[in-house]
Amino acid sequence: MYVIIWIEMVTSLVSVIITTKNEEKVIKKLLISFGRQTYKNWEIILVDNNSTDKTVEIAKDMGVKVYNFGPERSAQRNFGARIAKGEYLLFVDADMELSENVLNECIEVCFKNPDIGGVAIPEKSKAIYFWEKVKAFERSFYNEKGDPITDAARFFKKEVFQKAGGYDETITGPEDWDLPETIIELGFRINRIKAHIYHRERVPSPWILAKKKFYYALSSYKYLEKHNISIVSSKTIYFLRPVFYRNWKKLLMHPVLTPAMIIMLSAELLGGGLGYILGRLRKL
Repeated sequence: MYVIIWIEMVTSLVSVIITTKNEEKVIKKLLISFGRQTYKNWEIILVDNNSTDKTVEIAKDMGVKVYNFGPERSAQRNFGARIAKGEYLLFVDADMELSENVLNECIEVCFKNPDIGGVAIPEKSKAIYFWEKVKAFERSFYNEKGDPITDAARFFKKEVFQKAGGYDETITGPEDWDLPETIIELGFRINRIKAHIYHRERVPSPWILAKKKFYYALSSYKYLEKHNISIVSSKTIYFLRPVFYRNWKKLLMHPVLTPAMIIMLSAELLGGGLGYILGRLRKL
């Protein structure tokens, strides 16, 4: 019996779905990281959204089959899932790299726990410039031990993904939270592994983040209503998240990063708030 389970585990196919749009600076490093995986049975499906740089060229040169589909990330991901051949789906962004045991640990946790529908993978930030380091500092609060408010699964059993209806294509931004929460509402659990993903922050300024949050928040009211989440909650307002206050000593130990993080989060909160109001008024 154990031999059969082991054989099934090591022969299960993982379909890796990567969404891109003008990612020539990072896509090669992500693709290389799959060659270092200890788990070897995977396929890559790259879904590009009309890139005008060398993203597609680089991917094809590395032997990756590329599809063109849009208009948004959720639609790209669902398209990739529809043509995927694997029993498992992993969704990654182009600015990420996988540590070598990610796939292996995801497969193991799913086989050991039949009620697992998705797996959250911790992230470690790669930061060079100041505001990137500030964003990395913020993420460190969530990722060191995990945080139920911000954790979002990106590895799924395909049958569970399909049962949940995939990513909600009417939501852009909160879809990373929406799908795992839908899976939980269906009676499945989300687990977390120890192996991590490296994430390149690429944050030039807090105002760029505010602009990004504004765009994402335009459809956020749909996500909040769907899961009966209050607009004033730790999900929507950074400063209500307990993880910061549980780690108050860490805040005090960084007299430069902490006030910069407050400025950054305030800018994001302002952008997100304006986006939410406008989206709600327009019913986008």
